[in-house]
Amino acid sequence: MRVFAIADLHLATVTPKPMTVFGPQWAGHPEAIFEHWKALVRPQDLVLLPGDLSWAMRLPDAITDLSAVAALPGTKVLLRGNHDYWWPTASKLRAALPPGMLALQNDAVRVGKVVVCGSRGWLTPGHEPLSEDDERLLRREAERLTLSVQAAQRLRQTGDHLLLMLHYPPATPPYPPNPLTQVIEAAAPDQVVYGHLHGVPPERAMRHVGGIPAHLVAADGLRFRPRLLLDTGEV
Repeated sequence: MRVFAIADLHLATVTPKPMTVFGPQWAGHPEAIFEHWKALVRPQDLVLLPGDLSWAMRLPDAITDLSAVAALPGTKVLLRGNHDYWWPTASKLRAALPPGMLALQNDAVRVGKVVVCGSRGWLTPGHEPLSEDDERLLRREAERLTLSVQAAQRLRQTGDHLLLMLHYPPATPPYPPNPLTQVIEAAAPDQVVYGHLHGVPPERAMRHVGGIPAHLVAADGLRFRPRLLLDTGEV
């Protein structure tokens, strides 16, 4: 089993929103994602989707987009992004998801020898301090990430790989520590993946959290090609 990741699909079947307003590199982006996915991912593989999956505002409309992704090869693990306004309670979402799709929300999942945890994340302090409201939201996301990490620890077995997903980057230049990085470093996952940043080449984004490899997997930065994270050797 191989594990891939790609964030920020920004699908818009029911709620049209041309992504070319964010740059010409987005021209034909849904088709490019689907073509690369079919060429790379096998049915037994796992694909992490850290947020901003659909522009839909309501779950029934988002399901149209999610069903198209569900039909692609592999098991998918979903995480909420800042634009996933359609995302309801965990129970409602899981009841509506197509087969082969799993959703993270204050918990974790285990697929084969891979345990996945994560949270949306939030703005983090960099050159400028955060507002009081942003500080509060950041602390809340750190609490949610802690719950997810704890769930992962309960699921994890000897030999398992631990992967951690965020939608927002775990830190902002100049990358001072923050409540999220503290949770990540204590959890010591094998790898961290995140999205949200557009127009940023992955090699210029944050690449480590306390020595833990971190990967920007926003779709445009990957040229709409899912990124291979690891191969567990499972058939």
